[in-house]
Amino acid sequence: MRSYLILGMCALFIIQYFAQVQWLQYVVFIMALLAFIGSAVNADRFPRLLGILMMTTGLIMEWSKGTGFGGVNQGIFLILPLICLITLAPLLSIPLKTGGYFEAVSSLLHRFLHQPRKLYAGMTGTLFFLSPILNLASVRILNEFIEELKLPSAMSAKGYLVGFTTALTWSPYFASVSLVLHYLNVPFSEYILYGLGLSIMLLVVGNLLFALWEKRNPIDYEASSGGTIDRQHQNRLVKLGLFVILLMSICLTIEKLTSWSMIVIVCLISVTVPVVNALKPVNRKKMRPLLIDFRDRTVPIMNNEITLFMSAGMLAFALQGTSFANKVSSLLTGLANESFFLFAGAVLLIVLSITYIGIHQIAVIGALAMQLKAEELGMTDISLVMLLLLTWVLSAALSPFSGLNLMISRFSGISGFRLGINTNGLHLSIIAIIGIAFISFIA
Repeated sequence: MRSYLILGMCALFIIQYFAQVQWLQYVVFIMALLAFIGSAVNADRFPRLLGILMMTTGLIMEWSKGTGFGGVNQGIFLILPLICLITLAPLLSIPLKTGGYFEAVSSLLHRFLHQPRKLYAGMTGTLFFLSPILNLASVRILNEFIEELKLPSAMSAKGYLVGFTTALTWSPYFASVSLVLHYLNVPFSEYILYGLGLSIMLLVVGNLLFALWEKRNPIDYEASSGGTIDRQHQNRLVKLGLFVILLMSICLTIEKLTSWSMIVIVCLISVTVPVVNALKPVNRKKMRPLLIDFRDRTVPIMNNEITLFMSAGMLAFALQGTSFANKVSSLLTGLANESFFLFAGAVLLIVLSITYIGIHQIAVIGALAMQLKAEELGMTDISLVMLLLLTWVLSAALSPFSGLNLMISRFSGISGFRLGINTNGLHLSIIAIIGIAFISFIA
C-alpha cells in the first residue's frame, strides 16, 4: 500500500509540474506528508530520530517566520523532485538486468583476478559507468560480482568509495548534482563538462594512489586469469557504455529544447526507458518479476532515504532567510572577498563538521546553495556548484552515518569511522587540495 502511495505521489507531482493546478498541488502535498510519516515509522532508529528532529525543527522555524501553511507547502514541494528522482531512477536497472549486461561486467572483473591494479581499475571503472544511473545499487551489484573473490577489505573499501564518488560530481540522476544545480539555477548542459572533468580527476587520483598502496601491500593470488571475454560479453560491455552516453545525450537534448527541470527530465526518462524496453514481447516476461520486485521491495526499503531527504530538505528551506543563515552567509561572503581559499576552507569545515555527526548533506549544502549568491562572492556559478559538489563528495565519504559509508562498511567489514579517515583519508585529502586548486582557476 505504501508503495502505491509513494509511486502515486511521484506520478501526480510530474503531472502537477506540467499542469500547474492548485488543488492538485495540495493533493500531492498531503500525499508527501503521509509518505514521510509512513517512511519515518518504518525507518531505522537513527534515521527516524534524526528525520523527525529535522522535520520538526524545519516546521517550527518556517511557522515562526510567519509563512504558515504556504511556507511549509513550498518547502516540501522544493524537495519533492529529489524524492521522485531517488524513487524512479532504480527503474533504469531493469533493462540492464534483462539484457545480460551485468553478467558481462562480472566476466570482465573475473578476468583480472590475478592482476590487482587492473582489477581495481575495472572495479572503479564499472562504478564510473554504472553509478550515474543506478546510484547505490551499483555498489551492491558490484559487491555481488566480486564477493566470491575474497578481496582484501582495504581494496574493496577503496575501490567502492573511489568508483562511486565519481558520479556524485556530474550525474543528473544523483541528488547531489540535481539539488545543487536546481537551487543555483544552473543548466546541466553548461555544467556537465566541468563535472566530468572533476569526476575523471577523482578516478585517476584514486587509481594512482591504489597503485602506490598495492606496491607497499602486494596482493598475490594463486588463481590464474579468467581467460578472454567472449564476443557476446564484449558487445554487451560496448552497449552498456553507449547506453549511458545515450541517456546523458537525451537529457541534454531535452533540456536544450525545453525549459523543463533536469530532475523532471530524468524522472520521465527513468519511466520511459523500461516502457520502451517492454515493447519487445520477449522482454515482458523477464521484466515482470523485476517490476514486482521494484514495487514490493525497492520502493518500500527507501524508508531511510525518504525520511532523511524530505526532512533535510524542509530544514534547509526553513533556514533560508533566518538571522543565523544570514550571519553565516555574511561571514562566508567576507571570506570570499578576502581569499577564495579561505572561503573554500570555511565551506569545507562547516559542511564536514555538520555532516560528520549525522546531519544529511541536503540540509547543510542545500541551505548554502539557497543562501549564497555567486556574484556576491565574486565567483562564477559554475565554480560555486563545483565547490559544493566537491564538498558533498568529501562529506559523503567521511561521515560514518552517510548511506555510502554505511553500505561500504557492511560489505568490507571496516567500520564507518575508520573507512573515511584511515582507509581513504589520503585520497580524500589529495582530491580536496587538487579540486580546490582547480576550482580557483575558474572562480
